[in-house]
Parts: sequence; structure tokens; C-alpha cells
Amino acid sequence: MLKHVKGSLLDTVFYTGVKKVIILFTVFILFLYLYSFKASAIKLKEYRSGLLIVWLSVAIIPFVIGLLKATTNVPCPCDSILFGGNYPYINVLDSMPQEILKKFKCYPAGHASGGFALMSLFFLFKSRRNKILALTVALTIGWSMGLYKMFLGDHYLSHTIITMLLSWLLILIIKKVVNKYCKL
Repeated sequence: MLKHVKGSLLDTVFYTGVKKVIILFTVFILFLYLYSFKASAIKLKEYRSGLLIVWLSVAIIPFVIGLLKATTNVPCPCDSILFGGNYPYINVLDSMPQEILKKFKCYPAGHASGGFALMSLFFLFKSRRNKILALTVALTIGWSMGLYKMFLGDHYLSHTIITMLLSWLLILIIKKVVNKYCKL
């Protein structure tokens, strides 16, 4: 397992840096969405619903995943005795032994949720080529973030897979709601 060193190149690229870039990107998407209402933004108007889907996805998905992390009480691999931690291995659906008072926040993978929220870019673009490219880039970002946290011992593979699937499900729900209620 890697050791997480704040300020290191790996931390900057796969943790703090990528989070900051996603936040800046979200602000940019919101700006474009709001600007699309300007009369002179004729070309941008046709992307308005896609911009809203992306902005809502990047805002909502990490929030929902964070709520799940706060309630599931699942230890990280590095917490397990199997991997040098102090606690027994506990499955996602197992009850926490009463003698363990610590609250764990490891499941699902919160860090990767920001990257996987970018899968919503699929609904921003019109051409099949651009949709596939956007989805590929988003999956690459989400998986690189997720793999980094797995290498640190903070997540199992299943945590990242579940985060990816939940993110896609939430994106589909957001798309449905935007298409139904936001006649732009």
C-alpha cells in the first residue's frame, strides 16, 4: 500500500489537485449554464439541459455518496487486522460488534464520486463520438481517483464499483428529472 503524503505529487494529481479541478470545472459549468440564458448565447442555448445535468450531477452525487459514507459505518481495508489495522474484517451488511465504538466512513468511495459524476458529460454532447469520449474521460478520472484510494488502503474494489454504479444511476435520475421538469 502507498502512504498518503499531503503535498506529494501523487496527492496533488490524484487527490487534492483533481478535487480542486473538478470544483473549478463545476463553477465553470454553472457559469455556462447561467450565461446560456443571455440572448446572445444562441449556440449555448442548445446545450442548456446538458449543462444543467452536469452541474446537478457534480453537485448532488458527491453529497449523496457522502451521506451514505456517514451512515454505512464500514471500515476501510487499512482499519482491518488483515491489513495491519486494529479492527476485525466486517462485511458491508454485517452488524458492527458492540465493543467497537469507532464510527467508520469508508463505504462507498467518496473521493471517486466526483470523478464518476463527470459521466454526466455523456448527456452534454450531441455526437456519438463526443459522448463516448466524454464517458471515457470521466471513467478514467473516476477510476484513477478510486484506484489511488485503493492503493492507499482506504477502499476495496467493491467500494469503487458501487460508487460508479450509484453515480450512473443518480445521473440517469437527474437526466429524467431535468428532461421532465425543466423545459429549457
